[in-house]
Amino acid sequence: MGRPPGLSVRLKLTLSYAGFTMLASVVLLGAMWLFLLYYQRLGLETMPVVISPPGRALIRAFVPSAIAVLVFMLVFGLAGGWFLAGRMLAPLTRITDATRTAAAGSLSHRVRLPGRRDEFRELADAFDTMLERLESHVAAQRRFAANASHELRTPLTVTRTLLDVARRDGEAGELVERLHVVNTRAIELTEALLVLSRAGQRAFTREDVELSLMAEEAAETLLPLAEKRGVTVETLGDPAPAAGSPALLQQLTTNLVHNAIVHNLPADGAVWVTTAAQPGTVELTVENTGEKLTPHEVSTLAEPFLRGAERTRSGHDGVGLGLAIVDSITQAHDGTVTLVPRAEGGLLVTVRLPR
Repeated sequence: MGRPPGLSVRLKLTLSYAGFTMLASVVLLGAMWLFLLYYQRLGLETMPVVISPPGRALIRAFVPSAIAVLVFMLVFGLAGGWFLAGRMLAPLTRITDATRTAAAGSLSHRVRLPGRRDEFRELADAFDTMLERLESHVAAQRRFAANASHELRTPLTVTRTLLDVARRDGEAGELVERLHVVNTRAIELTEALLVLSRAGQRAFTREDVELSLMAEEAAETLLPLAEKRGVTVETLGDPAPAAGSPALLQQLTTNLVHNAIVHNLPADGAVWVTTAAQPGTVELTVENTGEKLTPHEVSTLAEPFLRGAERTRSGHDGVGLGLAIVDSITQAHDGTVTLVPRAEGGLLVTVRLPR
C-alpha cells in the first residue's frame, strides 16, 4: 500500500530521547536555581563564597536535597523512558501479535498498521504482502490437491469398473485395449504431476539455452499431430538466449505448442510460434486460432485440471496440466506468463524470461 514519506524510527527515537534529556536538564537546573535562591534568602554570603569549599551546614543542607532530586530524576527518567519506549515500539508489538496469529493458522489476519511510512510501517506492509501471497498459495495448493485426487481416482475407478464387467461377461480383448488407454492416461497424469512438482521446488541447475531452437524442435515433434488435425504451424523469430533447465524449458515450449494445436479450429487452423530478444528479457510467443474466449475463461486456463470453466476431457486434450506446468516452470525461472484472448478467436500466450 502506498504511503507518504515520514520520519524514520531511528530519527524518532533520537528526537524523543534528546527531548527527554533536555527536559530532565531543565528540571535539574531549575532545582539547583531554587536551591540557591532558598539559601540566599537565609542570609548566606555572596555567590563566590557559595562556590568555595562549603561548610558543614551547607553540606547538611545540600546533600539530602541533592539526593532527593537525583532519586526523583531517576524515577522520572525510568517512567518517562518506559512510556516513550512503549509508544515507539507499539507497532512492533502489533506486528508480533499478528505473527503469532498467523503462526496459529489464521492467514487471513492482516496488520494494516496506520500512519506515515517508516521502518515499522514498511515491515508491516511487507508482512501483510507475505501473508496475502501465502494465503493465496495455500488456497491454490488445496484446490490442486482436491483436483489431483479427483483426477487420479478417475482412472482407478474406470479400471475397477472394466475389470468387474470383464469378470462378469468374460470379455478380454476389448478390456485389454481399454485398460491400456486408461493406464496411459494415468501415467501421463503422474508424469505431469512430477514435472509440476519439480518446477515448483526449483530443483534444477541453470544452463544456457536457446528458446528459438526449442521452439523449432517442439514444432517438429508435434508436426504429425498438427497434420492430423489440419493445423499449420509456423515458427519464426530471432535468437532468444536464456538461462535455466533445458528439460523444463523444452517441456514449457512443447506444452504451449501442443495446447495451441489441440485447442484450435476443427479445420484449417493455424499456430504461430515466435521468439524475440529484448535488452533484459527474451520472449516466446505462441498464438493460435480457435474459438472466441472471454477474459474470465482465459483467467482460468492456467488453473490445474481446468480448461476454461469445464473439467478436463479425455483424448488428445491432455490431463489439464499443460498451462499450469507452463506457469509453474516460468515462475521457477523468474519469468512471467501473459494470456490474452484474440479478437478473431484463439489465444495469445507470451512467456518472458530473464535474458
